[in-house]
Amino acid sequence: MPIQMELRRIIISELVEHQIVVLKEVDGERHFPIVIGIFEATSIDRRVKGIQAPRPLTHDLISAVVEQLGGEIQDIVINDLKEHTYYAQLRIRKDGELTKVDCRPSDAIAVAVANRVPIYVAEDVLGEALEDE
Repeated sequence: MPIQMELRRIIISELVEHQIVVLKEVDGERHFPIVIGIFEATSIDRRVKGIQAPRPLTHDLISAVVEQLGGEIQDIVINDLKEHTYYAQLRIRKDGELTKVDCRPSDAIAVAVANRVPIYVAEDVLGEALEDE
């Protein structure tokens, strides 16, 4: 059963190439970091702060395409961890059917924040992430 998480923190540093988002369990204390790129971190940070980009970003495009095709982003799930790399899925509902689209966790989180939908992590992924700390 996937565990609902919330975006707890975004760590952006201009001194290093990799940025960090920290996800925390909604109904618990477990949390873990995910390393992402500067552009994704900045995009997520802007969304959290409610700052609109002057032109649509890739995550805006994803949301618009899903909406224009009659779908709705239901949630995102970080569903796998292989060799220290996380994998995620956008879960899109259309006409009562659920479609899962593979994507990077950073993109999934940006889309989730933009659309105000839940973020989930598979229990086994969360367990493995905590072991790696």
